[in-house]
Amino acid sequence: MSHQSTPLPPATELRASLARDGFVRIPNALPPSDLARFRTAAQHATARARAGQWPFVRTVPKQFPPWPVSEATTEGIWGVQHLLHPSMPAADPVTALLDCREEELVMELYNMLVCPPKDFALRWHRDDIGPDVAADVELERLREPLMHAQWNLALYPDSSLVVVPGSHRRPRTEEERKADPYEDNMPGQVHVSMEAGDIVFYNNNILHRGVYDCKAERMTLHGTMGLSGADPARSRNILQHGIGDWAAECDFGDLPGEMVMLARGMQRRLMGMGMGNGRGVGFSQQD
Repeated sequence: MSHQSTPLPPATELRASLARDGFVRIPNALPPSDLARFRTAAQHATARARAGQWPFVRTVPKQFPPWPVSEATTEGIWGVQHLLHPSMPAADPVTALLDCREEELVMELYNMLVCPPKDFALRWHRDDIGPDVAADVELERLREPLMHAQWNLALYPDSSLVVVPGSHRRPRTEEERKADPYEDNMPGQVHVSMEAGDIVFYNNNILHRGVYDCKAERMTLHGTMGLSGADPARSRNILQHGIGDWAAECDFGDLPGEMVMLARGMQRRLMGMGMGNGRGVGFSQQD
C-alpha cells in the first residue's frame, strides 16, 4: 500500500475522537521518503541496542521500569529508550489535541518499540493508575484534565496495541477487574491497526495492553508531549524513565530555524518540572 502524507484533520474532530474513544488514528502522517529515512536510522539504533552498545532499553519480559540493561543481550529487548527528537511530526497534532500553544509544550519521552526475540505480551493496564486502586479513586484519577498526548508512529504495519475504547472515562467493570491480566478476549477490546506512516494518539490511562509477534518486523516510534503545569504524578511518570539524567545536555543546534526555539523551550519546561533530575521519584507501577 503506497502512502502519501495527508493534511491534519480538523482539531475539533481529533479532540472529539480522543475524548470519545480514548484514541485517534491519523493515517499517512509520513510520506514514503521520510519512512525510508526513519527506517534506516531505526534499524541502526535497534542493532546497537540489541548488541549491548546502547544502555537505554526495555528488556524482555519486564513491562515497567526500571529495566535491567545487563539482560539486553541475553533475554533480548522490546524497546529502545531515549530517542528524543522534537522534529518528529507530532507537535502539530499535539497542540490540536490539547488545544494549546507550542509555547506550553513540555519535552517528555521518545522511544521505539521493536519486535522481541520471542512472542511477548504486556498485561492489561493504565499507565499511571495501578491495578489495585478502588473504583472511586480510579474514577477520580480518570477525571483529571488531560495534560499530555501519547502516540505510536509506525514505520512498519503494526497492530500490537490493544485497547478497550471508552475505558479512559470510567472505572473498570467487575469483569475487567477479575479478568486474567493477559486476557486475550477482553470484552469490547480492539486491535488498533496501523499502516506504515500512521500515527495513533491515545490517552495513556485507557485500558490497554501490547501483544508482540516476534516474527513481524516492528519499529514503532513511541513518545509523549505534555503541558507545563502538570502535577507531580505526571512528573514521576516521565522522570522515572531516567530522562532527567541527560535531557539538560541536549543542544538541538542541528534543527532548522524555528524548531530550535521550540525544542529548547520544551527542554526548559521539562527541566523545570520541580523534581531535579528525577532520581528517587519512585515508579508509577511495579512488576
